[in-house]
Parts: sequence; structure tokens; C-alpha cells
Amino acid sequence: MGQIDMRALGSHGPTITTVGFGAWAVGGDWLFGWGDQDDRESIAAIHRALDLGINWIDTAAVYGLGHSEEVVRRALDGISERPLVFTKCGLVWDVGAERPRPLENLQPVEIRRECEDSLRRLGVDQIDLYQFHWPDETGTPIEESWSTMSDLVTEGKVRFAGVSNFDAELLARCEAIMHVDSLQPPFNAIQRGFGAETLDWCREHGTGVIVYSPMMSGLLTGRFSTERMASLPETDWRHGFEEFQEPRLSRNLALAEAMRPIAERHGVTVASVAVAWTLAWDGVTGAIVGARSAEQVDGWIAGGSLSLSPDELDELSVAIVASGAGAGPSRPLPAG
Repeated sequence: MGQIDMRALGSHGPTITTVGFGAWAVGGDWLFGWGDQDDRESIAAIHRALDLGINWIDTAAVYGLGHSEEVVRRALDGISERPLVFTKCGLVWDVGAERPRPLENLQPVEIRRECEDSLRRLGVDQIDLYQFHWPDETGTPIEESWSTMSDLVTEGKVRFAGVSNFDAELLARCEAIMHVDSLQPPFNAIQRGFGAETLDWCREHGTGVIVYSPMMSGLLTGRFSTERMASLPETDWRHGFEEFQEPRLSRNLALAEAMRPIAERHGVTVASVAVAWTLAWDGVTGAIVGARSAEQVDGWIAGGSLSLSPDELDELSVAIVASGAGAGPSRPLPAG
């Protein structure tokens, strides 16, 4: 495995490794979780990622309803060279409900409350990158929400500010108030719409892009199967996701198999090829990759240093079209 590549996060942001540790799954069992998770395994996975050179962790207040942030804090206790820690706000849950469904809430008072809670759970004085998780559904104008984010930057509680799951229209409204340092969209060889819709805006405005779900929540690892899907616990959120149901499941698994010859050529995993495909798009800064164990980190870490050739990108484009998986452009322009 080569050294992980580094890229600047947009025009004003920090330099980060092209892969970062995603802490969604370490939140454990909640409404949109991955089922029960051993915190010791989570901490071992984070330590393995840092040992291999990753310099940032992405989490969110809602992952495990605060638990993911707490696990990240425990994992970083005593580490002399702390990685950058990115988190998110804007999904507010009812603390009294057993399995609450979070509400997309970007009201200024909630943003401030969530910021203070995340600072406390993470054990830091400043959040390196604070992101709105989803567009608001309470009727709050985005200008009010982003102005609150600007105030948090001015106050020193937030270093860089970004958004997740926003379209170009919302990005432009934020940019008019304060520069948007980053966008976090879902992006992989199945969910390809972002490559056609918003990536150009980010390139033109100096907004960094850190994509999430580059392996499509396990579908593009080369280790998933129909049998694996059937064995997932009932609490696993993937039971309610159409990409994991037929006929899409078989199409998606066929695409994963088409990545295998390229993986074997490079001596890496299918997961690494899936990650490298997202990083081949000009304007993509990094990919958030989750892991529930140190072994899983070893399975995709090579994606951060793998460069796919133009011929291989053509090969994957043909495979994407032939499989019928997903929608959106099938061929990235080379990064650079």
C-alpha cells in the first residue's frame, strides 16, 4: 500500500487525506443505525485508521444519538497528534422517545444547542469542520441558519463550516453570507447523480467535497451478497433501502463483481476500487469510509492511494452501463 494522498479541502480549508474515517456505524443501534456495535471494536478501528495515516474523522451528533461522538472522544484520549474531527448538526431527536425519528431542524437556537452538546461530547474547544446535516424542514430560511454558523466561526467555536446533502441553489444562498468550505454528498458508482448536478458548482466556488458512502453502504465491497442481505438483523436500516432490494440488489452486486478484475490487477480489494472511483472525479477532495473493526479499515485503506488509469475508468464505465445499476454519469474526468 502506498502513502495516502493528500488534498486541500477547497480554496480555504485544511489539507486532508483522501480517505477519512466515517463514524456512522460506531454509533451503534438506533433508528438509522447498523445494529449493535462493540465500542472496543470501534475504538480499535479508529486507532487502526490513524496508524495507517488518516488525519480526519467524520461523525455527527445524531449517530447513535450522541454515542458516536462520545466513542470518538474516547478513542482520541491520550493521542498526542489528534486528527481533525468533523461533525454535523441539524437532525434533532426527541430525547424521551425510545427510537426517535430525527427532524431536519436548522433553527438558530437548535444549531447553537447542538454545537455546545457536540463540543462537550467530543471534549474539544473548537470543531474543526461543522456541517449542516440536511436541509431544514421547519420553515427556517437557510440565510438565518447559515448566519448562525457564521457567528459560531467568528466566536471560535467552529474552524471551518460546511453542509451535507445540499443542492446548488442552497449552496449559493449560503455562499452569499459566508464561504461554504465543504459539501458532503452521497456519491458512489451506484449513486452518481452528484457528478452531474452539484460538482461543477463546488469546483467553481472553491468548495471542497468529501463524499459519503463511496462503497454504497457495503454493496460495493465485493463481500456483500443476497445471503448477507437476508442475514442482516431486522434493526439494520438497509432493510428499508431500495438499493438493497430486488431487482436493484442483483444489478448492484453485478457491478461490484465487475470491479474485481481491476482490484486483482492492482492487488487490492473491490472496496478500494470503489473508493478510488469516487476520488477520480475532479473536484472531489476525499471520501468518508466507515468501519466497524480494524480489519475493515485494512480492507479499503488502499483506495486512498490507488490511481485508476483512463482505460480502467472506461472499463468501469462500460460495466456500470451494462449492469443497469444506479443513475447518473458513468465516467469521471481524471482528477487534476
